[in-house]
Amino acid sequence: MTGKTVATAAEAVADIHDGASLAVGGFGLCGNPMALIDALLAQGTTDLSVVSNNCGVDDWGLGVLLGAGRLRKMTSSYVGENKEFERQFLSGELEVELTPQGTLAEKLRAGGSGIAGFFTQTGVGTQVAEGGLPRRYDGTGAVAVASPPKEVRTFDTARGPREFVLEEAITTDFALVHAAVGDTLGNLVFHSSARNFNPLAAMAGRVCIAQVETLVEPGEIPADAVHLPGVYVHRILEVGTDIEKRIERRTVAENGAS
Repeated sequence: MTGKTVATAAEAVADIHDGASLAVGGFGLCGNPMALIDALLAQGTTDLSVVSNNCGVDDWGLGVLLGAGRLRKMTSSYVGENKEFERQFLSGELEVELTPQGTLAEKLRAGGSGIAGFFTQTGVGTQVAEGGLPRRYDGTGAVAVASPPKEVRTFDTARGPREFVLEEAITTDFALVHAAVGDTLGNLVFHSSARNFNPLAAMAGRVCIAQVETLVEPGEIPADAVHLPGVYVHRILEVGTDIEKRIERRTVAENGAS
């Protein structure tokens, strides 16, 4: 196969440099581009600024980079499943920009769409808009860096005048995503809930690297079935369908239970 394909994960991430910014797909442990994350870990890249809904868990997802001390900053909306994340944040080792989940999604989408920013009601009247959210601690419990205030404007709406806060779009140097199927031109199809932050992260990266379970030739994916067009994708790695997929919290019923 030709086009945008690469042979190995190491080749796919080879030019991700120290200090790079990354948008990474996934939600919890669903849709994590683990082959690319592991290759980045093996490569030794450090001082990374990562935008992702969450930071995995202690031994999976972005948690493997976090545990190796490779992350400088996380921009996330949910961080409650990773004890090492909590430790690094409170000790001042990691900068964290907490962002409402829908706002984070739209910031990524806007960045990929060439939109500089947008106004939203989410966060009005809170520290999201007014500033003061801790971004980095000094190791003694004091806040070393806090979020700045954001512009708030009043707009007329169908429900009358409402306040909105300005949120700036996000773009990153690279994006790492996972898809179920891709063709050699970069068109991607995501399976079920793995279609979470993956398309949005892909849009925001100036260079998007996608790992796919199944790689096909152009035309094998019906046009109406494409979730993300290949214009956003620059490299594709086939990882196969037998990759490990972890479940964050497994819930089972007792025998005979309804």
